[in-house]
Amino acid sequence: MVRVNHMAKSFDELADRLMSGKSRARAARRTKELLAELLLSEIRKVAGRSQAELAQALGIKQPSLSKLESQDDMQISTLKKIVEALGGEVHIIARFPKAKVRIRQFDERRKKSKVRELQLI
Repeated sequence: MVRVNHMAKSFDELADRLMSGKSRARAARRTKELLAELLLSEIRKVAGRSQAELAQALGIKQPSLSKLESQDDMQISTLKKIVEALGGEVHIIARFPKAKVRIRQFDERRKKSKVRELQLI
């Protein structure tokens, strides 16, 4: 009779055994890329908030939030309110052939300090 060890192994233990360091690094990079490209509804879910909870925090009705999450165009101020209610910040980056530039026109700090600067990234 053959005995099978049914002890559960974590994904990390299996990955350590089955994947090379290079493969794991590649998988980690891809995971980071995928997490960096989420829809608003996905960001909300990752943040652990329901539409009803976030809508209440924003002072709007859940169907209105549902509509906002499905839009492909919205005002920057609206986007900022949603992201900030989820605990994040919005930074707008313009990419040019030789540089990335953070556009600070919409930053709260800029409005308070009235400082105008171009920030190269």
